[in-house]
Amino acid sequence: MRTEQGLKVCIVGATGLVGRTMLEVLEEHEFPVSQLLPVGSARSVGTSVFYGGQPHNVISIEDAITAKPHLALFSAGGDVSEQWAPQFASAGVTVIDNSSAWRMDGDCPLVVPEVNGNHIGPDHRIIANPNCTTMQLVMALKPLHDHYRIKRGIVSTYQSITGTGKAAIVQLEEERKGETPSAPVYPHPIDLNCIPHCDVFVEDGYTKEELKVWHETKKILGDDSLAMTCTAVRVPVQGGHSESVYLELERDFELSDVHQVLSDFPGVVVVDDPSSNAYPMPRMAHGKDEVFVGRIRRDLGHPNGLHLWVVADNLRKGAATNTVQIARYLLDQGRWS
Repeated sequence: MRTEQGLKVCIVGATGLVGRTMLEVLEEHEFPVSQLLPVGSARSVGTSVFYGGQPHNVISIEDAITAKPHLALFSAGGDVSEQWAPQFASAGVTVIDNSSAWRMDGDCPLVVPEVNGNHIGPDHRIIANPNCTTMQLVMALKPLHDHYRIKRGIVSTYQSITGTGKAAIVQLEEERKGETPSAPVYPHPIDLNCIPHCDVFVEDGYTKEELKVWHETKKILGDDSLAMTCTAVRVPVQGGHSESVYLELERDFELSDVHQVLSDFPGVVVVDDPSSNAYPMPRMAHGKDEVFVGRIRRDLGHPNGLHLWVVADNLRKGAATNTVQIARYLLDQGRWS
């Protein structure tokens, strides 16, 4: 049961990029928090994070469970989630996990609220947040799949270094100063470069990041026949991921209708006026919760082929915002009433 003041909320990984963004989004969205329990690593315990204009001491994960929060938002990596999310769930805490640990677990819903919030059942205690690349993609795919049925697609991503974490920002900044990176996280320089290598390679030549798009789109949209092949590229950008998307649709379409279908979908903003150089860019998406879609055009060689350019802030809708939106969805559904 929630208190009159709100919920006791734990953030696991509160000192990281996504964790700090979660704090911002909770406050901006006026989520009812009666007590904040920020959790960090052993070296972060005793430091502070700011929420509501006040410092809050970072505590251990063991102390957080003892405090019996209503809700735990995880963004501390798959190993932490695998170990601790079940313990929180067993204690009656609802967990929303931002790692890859539970995304393809058959007992855990993989949720983007605007797309498939109804996949969450009353007994689900661990709810998975999709990969940031998949998250913004399915926001554009969902209305198109509902209206025209997507047969297959090809996605090329241009992913912000913030998806790798704070160490990647340090590497880029050091390289731009002409310094040798003190602790590089990429196998090549990232400044003035594009690296077609996100996550680790597997035997078939794809990376895990690319396979997340393949598998997660099927689960979120509830269609195992949907085939979305991806090439994921890291670029020296802070502020958002961009995606070039090619789709082959079963049904014919008019471009004006495609614009309308996308514009009508909650959380999607169409920015598509080439005559005035209006199209989505990471600078436009930075700090915003929406997914921006532009460069909408019919393929030159396939009558039912459609091209899109999709951009979103990977720390916001791609991670923290979606986590808070799931929490809001549960609150509105009476999870803690």
